Amino acid sequence: MGRFDGLPIRDELKSFEPYGAPQLDVPVLLNVNENPYPPSEETVADITASVAEAARGLNRYPDREFLDLRADLAAYLGRESGANLTADQVWAANGSNEVMLHILQAFGGPGRTALSFAPTYSMYPEYARDTNTGWVTGRRAEDFTLDESKALAAISRHRPSVVLLASPNNPTGTALPIQLVEAIAARTATIGAVLVVDEAYAEFRRTGTPSAVSLLPAYSHLAVARTMSKAFALAGGRVGYLAASKQLVDALRIVRLPYHLSAVTQAVARAALRHSDELLGRVDQLRVERDETVDWLRAQGLRAVDSDANFVLFGTFADRHAVWQSLLDDGVLIRETGPDGWLRVSIGTGAEMAAFRASLERVLKTDVGRHS
Repeated sequence: MGRFDGLPIRDELKSFEPYGAPQLDVPVLLNVNENPYPPSEETVADITASVAEAARGLNRYPDREFLDLRADLAAYLGRESGANLTADQVWAANGSNEVMLHILQAFGGPGRTALSFAPTYSMYPEYARDTNTGWVTGRRAEDFTLDESKALAAISRHRPSVVLLASPNNPTGTALPIQLVEAIAARTATIGAVLVVDEAYAEFRRTGTPSAVSLLPAYSHLAVARTMSKAFALAGGRVGYLAASKQLVDALRIVRLPYHLSAVTQAVARAALRHSDELLGRVDQLRVERDETVDWLRAQGLRAVDSDANFVLFGTFADRHAVWQSLLDDGVLIRETGPDGWLRVSIGTGAEMAAFRASLERVLKTDVGRHS
């Protein structure tokens, strides 16, 4: 008996398992790129009061257009990246996953294609699958950078309706030069495609690395996606958003489900934005820990990719699963993802990173830790 026997499930879904990183109860969680530092008691108190106020009106549907939250997000992007945005140029949903799904619902679909460059975020092909959008990938170079001429050639060859660029990229942490993003924006404009730059980890980018929001005034087909799940320490709040032209945002309003963003979610997000300085206060510390982790991994004879995110991709191992399991046996959970032989570690607290280093150092002394 198959698990879907008797159900008319779509043929292309029958072999799939639900997406998700392991959620295990272990002492050191370094696998899903969360901010390891919880909100302060002051922030918790503000969120609690805001949710209580929202709860008094839960007999009514929430603000369907959530313009107050969109205005707050526009103001935050103005402070963070110098963008001059209005509320109607911002969209939000339950995590950046839902934002991306809205994009594929609006601009993908049967007979259309989405393009990205592998290795990249493993959810992208799932967005395409769920919207019956064709999925094609170009390739990044061996160092995980993206060659401009090859990227432009892939766009001209496949003529996608949507191009997805993660910058910083997941799982490699690689940020794209703004000149490359602009070249791709110009090329996608000529074929009538939407370009999405996924900046989920943008707050962790190194000093001097510009955001693609700086290109929005010149390209009405460009969308820049962000999230409050990473640097904002609000993964449990499930709030993602994007900035784009009003024209592009209006297209997403057509495909969203009615009242998709609850009153409670809106209240939590607005309260968190009032405390953005505090919530983002650990970003510099996490950047330092990240760069020190890269240096330490290289000192062990491993390859480690320079990162503009809050994680590091490292390897390469003859049996990465055995390394992953050995770390887990020590109570350290990292992520088995990316190209064969590579593993990814999220940047945690100082104590968590010390536990990771001690465990990996032990594993490297065994046959399991063989690497090239």
